[in-house]
Amino acid sequence: MRKRIAVIGGGIAGLAAAVRLRDRAPADTDIIVYEQGGALGGKLRTGELAGLPVEQGAESFLFGAPDGGESAAVTLARRLGLGDTLVHPAARPAALAIGGELRRIPAGTLVGVPGDLSSLDGVALPESGADRDEGRPLLAPGEDVAVGELVRSRYGDQVVDRLVDPMLGGVYAGRADQLSLRVTMPQLARTAETEHTLRDAVRAAQARSRRTPGQPVFAAVGGGMSRLVAAAASASGARISLGLPVRELSRTPHGWHLTLGPAPMPQTDDVDAVILAVPAKPAARLLSDVAPEAAQAVAALDYASVALAAMALPPGTALPDLSGFLVPPGEGTLVKAATFFTVKWPHLTGPNDPVIVRASLGRAGEQERLQLSDPALLARAHAELSDLAGVKLPEPDAFWIQRWGGGLPQYAPGHADRMVTARAALPPGLALAGAAVDGVGIPVCVASGERAADDVCEYLEEA
Repeated sequence: MRKRIAVIGGGIAGLAAAVRLRDRAPADTDIIVYEQGGALGGKLRTGELAGLPVEQGAESFLFGAPDGGESAAVTLARRLGLGDTLVHPAARPAALAIGGELRRIPAGTLVGVPGDLSSLDGVALPESGADRDEGRPLLAPGEDVAVGELVRSRYGDQVVDRLVDPMLGGVYAGRADQLSLRVTMPQLARTAETEHTLRDAVRAAQARSRRTPGQPVFAAVGGGMSRLVAAAASASGARISLGLPVRELSRTPHGWHLTLGPAPMPQTDDVDAVILAVPAKPAARLLSDVAPEAAQAVAALDYASVALAAMALPPGTALPDLSGFLVPPGEGTLVKAATFFTVKWPHLTGPNDPVIVRASLGRAGEQERLQLSDPALLARAHAELSDLAGVKLPEPDAFWIQRWGGGLPQYAPGHADRMVTARAALPPGLALAGAAVDGVGIPVCVASGERAADDVCEYLEEA
C-alpha cells in the first residue's frame, strides 16, 4: 500500500530528510513538506546587495567530517548535482578585536581552547600552574559541563573571555559559561574522559582529527545557499506546503492525524509517519499530547536572538587584510563578529564592485539591545565596525538588516542526554531532526534529517 510521510519544517534538516526519504522509500511514497513560513530554507537564505549575492544566514559549511571524509553537507550537494559549484573562502586570517586592536587569532586552538599555551602570543594570559595532573580524567564517562567551567578551572578567565567566548559567540551567539561542552566540542568531551589535563585533552582531540591533507576547511554553494535549498526541494519530489502551520498532531490506528492552518478554518491530513524538523517550542507543542516526556525534554532548550547587518561600501574601500574578526563580550559592543565578505569570498566580485561587510549583532540575553529600527541598527553597526577595525568606514551605498528572533539554540549542559530521553520516548513512526536536537551547522542538520528519514523508513519497512 502506498505510504504517506509528513516532514514538518522546511529548513535544511527537513529538506535533507525529504531527499533521503525519496532515495530510500518506495518510488510511489507520497512525501509532504509542511513549512509554516512563506519560503523554504530556514536560516539558509541568499539575499542581494548592490547586485551581489550575500547570505542572510549561514554563509558556509564545513567541508570535512570528523572521520576524514566529506561532510554530510558536501555529500548532499554532490547528490543534488551541485558538487561542481562548491567554492571556498580565500586564505585570509581572522582576528580578535581586543582593546581597540585587531589581533590575529592564535593558530592551533580547538574552538579557542589552546593545546599549546605558548602559542597565545599575549592575546590571553593563562593561569599559571592551574592545569595540573590530579591523577584522574577531567570528566567522568558521559559527564557534561559548561565549556567555561572546564576551561576557566584549567586555564583561567582570560582564555575563556578573550578566546573561547568570542569563538563560541560567533557560532552560537552564546556564552561559554552556559554552553554544553558535549554538544559544542564533542571531540574534547570524549578525550576529557581519558586525559588528566586540558592541554593533553585538546592535543588528543586534535590528533584524532582525520582531515585529509589539502582538504579545504569550509565550502559554500556558488551563487548562494538558496540554490542548495531549491535543489533539495526539487530532488525530494515532495509536495511543498507553505504558509500552513501544523497546529496539532495525534495518533490514529494506522498512523498520524495532522491539524493544519488557522483554528477557525482547520484543514487535516492523515499520514503513516512524521518527521518533526522544527525549533524546540513548536516541536514541544506538537509532542505535548503524543509524547509528553519527549516534549518536556525538548522544551528545555532556550534560544538567542541575533541580527545581521550587511553594507555595500564604495568600490576600493580599504579594509584590513583579514577575512573578518570576532569580538569578545567584554568589549561591550553590540557587534559580536564581522565578515569582510568580498575579501573572504573574492570570486563574488571584481575591482569595480562594491566592498561588502557583514556584521553579526547580539548575544544570548541581549535581545533588548536589538530593539532598534533598521536605520538605527545600521548606524550602530557602522560606528562600531569603524571603531573595532580601526578604519573610518565610508557611509554605505546600500544595506539590509536581517533579524533572526530566537534563531540560535543555546545548548545547556545535559542537552545531549535530554535528546536521548526525547528520542526514546517517541512513539513509533515519529522522528525528530534539526538544530533543536543535534546541534547547529549545516552538516549536522543534514545528518540529523537523514537519520530521522532512516528511522522512519525502517519503521515503515517493519510495519
